[in-house]
Amino acid sequence: MIPEERTAHKVELLLVFAVTLGLSGLRSLVRLLDSLLQPKPLNQQSVAINVPQARFDLLDLLAQLLGVVQLAAWGGLGAYLLWRGGVALASLGLDRTRVGKDFLGGAALAAVIGVPGLVFYLVAWNLGLNLAVLPSTLDESWWRSVVLVLSAAGNAWAEEVLVVGYLLTRLKQLGFRDNTALLASAVLRGSYHLYQGFGGFIGNVVMGLVFGKVWQRTNRLWVLVIAHTLLDVVAFVGYTALRGVVSWLP
Repeated sequence: MIPEERTAHKVELLLVFAVTLGLSGLRSLVRLLDSLLQPKPLNQQSVAINVPQARFDLLDLLAQLLGVVQLAAWGGLGAYLLWRGGVALASLGLDRTRVGKDFLGGAALAAVIGVPGLVFYLVAWNLGLNLAVLPSTLDESWWRSVVLVLSAAGNAWAEEVLVVGYLLTRLKQLGFRDNTALLASAVLRGSYHLYQGFGGFIGNVVMGLVFGKVWQRTNRLWVLVIAHTLLDVVAFVGYTALRGVVSWLP
């Protein structure tokens, strides 16, 4: 790679993550520091993920959908930049040649990550290492479940395309070793979950290592997007159904 191209890739990486998940990571760090400075311990504080954005129902719906559009655009930006630079989307695993296998692989990966992840979160929360995470505080409405599913898909698309497909590809082009790039990707994923506490950071670093390694071995990004979507759908929609019904949820 010629020096000018290396410089262009570095600048591109800086700009992409400065306006997307990298900036989210810095904001999450600020939020965690603010939580640590509160008189209450972390596990007596709470943080919500999907929250109302407007007082009027239809305006809230519109605001939620705009958030989904933003997430879709973030992921689309990463995919577009790679494609524009000569990387075929099929080489990332964003083709439609293995729909059934991708879905089964995603479901299996979600199961592998989901149950241990929930146990780890509950342990971290009980040990005071995590805030109580409320996946949704949206008011009951006819559109709530639909928006939560779309939000789950938007999060999955943005994160997996940017943090795995885009970042690992660019780092490989810059000469990073696979394991070094994998660690950088996982730490970035953990960084924008710091607002949840130390447990949220560690849990998502582990998830990032697993997801990144799966992609490095299979080059099937749809598997990660599907797995992440399923995890978030269960968390978002399941929480609204179970909150107040089961005693072990914060």
